Formats: sequence, structure tokens, C-alpha cells
Amino acid sequence: MKHLLNTLYVTTPGAGLRKDGQSVVIEREDSPPGRVPLHMLGSLVVFGGVWVSPALIEACASAGITLVLLDRNGRFQARVEGPVSGNVLLRRAQYRASDSETGTEIVRGIVAGKIANQRAVLMRARRDHPAAGDGDPAPDALRQAAERLADALRRTRGPELSIDALRGIEGEAGQLYFSVFHHLVRVETNGVFRFKGRTRRPPRDPVNALLSFLYTLLVHDCRAALESVGLDPAVGFLHRDRPGRPSLALDLMEDLRPILADRLALSLINRRQVCAGDFQTLDGGAVLLTDEARKTVLTTWQERKRDNRRHPFLGESAPLGLVPHLQAQLLARHLRGDLDAYPPWMWK
Repeated sequence: MKHLLNTLYVTTPGAGLRKDGQSVVIEREDSPPGRVPLHMLGSLVVFGGVWVSPALIEACASAGITLVLLDRNGRFQARVEGPVSGNVLLRRAQYRASDSETGTEIVRGIVAGKIANQRAVLMRARRDHPAAGDGDPAPDALRQAAERLADALRRTRGPELSIDALRGIEGEAGQLYFSVFHHLVRVETNGVFRFKGRTRRPPRDPVNALLSFLYTLLVHDCRAALESVGLDPAVGFLHRDRPGRPSLALDLMEDLRPILADRLALSLINRRQVCAGDFQTLDGGAVLLTDEARKTVLTTWQERKRDNRRHPFLGESAPLGLVPHLQAQLLARHLRGDLDAYPPWMWK
């Protein structure tokens, strides 16, 4: 099984990265230099004004270490990578599938996995709530939402469904899931973490800011996983092709979002690892994480990726950080004809 390599995140403005021997050296004005061996890294992600030496860029490209440049708010800017792995036959199979019945069945699996995991998140939260009858509307709201998600999951099995119909079911389920998401925030914070619905580009409240940041991290991991098996991240099935958009990476992350990102966001809030002072509101209403809060989230993200879970299809335990790679491998096997269907990752 593939080893879980680390992602090095550098968030300090003005920091410098250079190559020294077979290591990355991180230089900051306020602390001694840090050093990370190159062989331990799978990718390098830098935020904002961080200097990267040409020698390090060359070494990363040669070693297959992806360098991702984000602005200080976590928005994607650029990506530097070496030669593309894989072979043309796999990518041709991917392109054919995107315009065929095979693509419909892949979308069916992705949507079913996402809805099942959204329902699992709500059911877990409902078990944690007190019983109905004490004036708390959350248990009933979560139960009703879970029942409607179960119905949406059943509808994905319709044999005559088109990709557009499956997209409609996925959108309906997403709206339902986020309509009760505020019940999953269990701490009283004077309305700081009040959630009224999903907002993006830009996020309009702290919960959305946290979700968007975690989704950015997850889509990076999914893109790296797809490239590692030789698939084209730009050609997806559920997400339509659009210039500059990693549609297949967005597909791959859909059934992983509720477990890897949404639950982690709730954990950070409910355990008070983030608070009101960890967010800033810009002119225009965009809400973003502060630099220090990003470090907290990144540390927790890396820790969560080391948690082991049993893969429902493979029957083996693996770190959560390897799940995108395992799913990418399963998708590649399906496209090659080694698997009859693409098995989504479902949380149990």
C-alpha cells in the first residue's frame, strides 16, 4: 500500500524556502531555520508572500513533489509539477467514459456515496442530541432530514436516470443537508457561528469560511491523488468541464467532504479550537481565517489525516489521508475494466 507522505504548509509571510542537500530549509526572521527531508514530502503548499528558490522548484519537479501556490486567503494561484505520470491508454478510457454510459454509473456512485455520508453525519449528530420533548427542535429536524436523505439515496438507484437527473438529486440533498447544518454546532458563541446556509466565493460567515478552507485542502489532495495514478484531473463526470477547473478532483472529493471536511469543521468549533477572534471580515462582507487560525486548522487537518479507518470496499485499514489515493486507484481500475463499478467511500 502507498505510504502517506506529508504535505508541508508554509503560511508565514516573508518566509523563504530553499534546497540544502536533500532537504527543504524553511527560513523565518523570528525563529531558527526548519528542515524537512524531501523524501518525506508528497507536496508543498505555500500561502501568500513566501519565497521559493529555483533550485528547490527544480528538485520538487524532479522528485514528483507538487508545489502549490495559494494567496494569503487560501485561493488557488498556480501549481508546479513535473512530468505527468500514467499512460495515454488510461486517459483515453477516461475521456471515452466521460461521454458514455460509464460516466453515468460513475456519477451514480459518487452521488450515492455523498448522500450516504451526509446522512451518516446527521444521524451521528442526532444520537448526540438530547431526546425530543425538552424544547430542542434539533432531534426532530435531524431525523426528518435524515429520512429525506434516505429517500434521495433510494432515488439514485433509478435505472433510467441521466447525469443531469443525478445532479438534481445531489443538489437537492445538499440543500437539505445544509438546511439543518446549524443544529450540528453545539456551542453557544453569541451568534458568531450562526449558519444560515452555504455561501461561497466569498464565504459570508465563519462556518462557511472554515468549510471553504478545508475544501481547498481536500481538493488539493484529491488532485494529487488523481495525478499519481495517471488520470486527468480536469475531465470529470459529475462536474462539467470548465477551463481551469479540476473537475475530476471535485468529483473525487464529493463523497469525502462530509466526513473529512465537514466533521472536522464542526469538531474545531465545538471543541472551541477556533473562536470569534480567528476570523476577519473584509470590505464587501467576505469572512476569512486569520493567519494564526489557518495554522491551527492545518495542524488539526494533518493530525486527522493520520487517523485510521477501515475501507468499506477493500476491507483494509488505512489513514484517512490515503483515502483519496485509494479512491483514485479504484477509479482507474474501473476505467481500465478491472472493476465492474466505481465503489464510493462510505463512512460507517
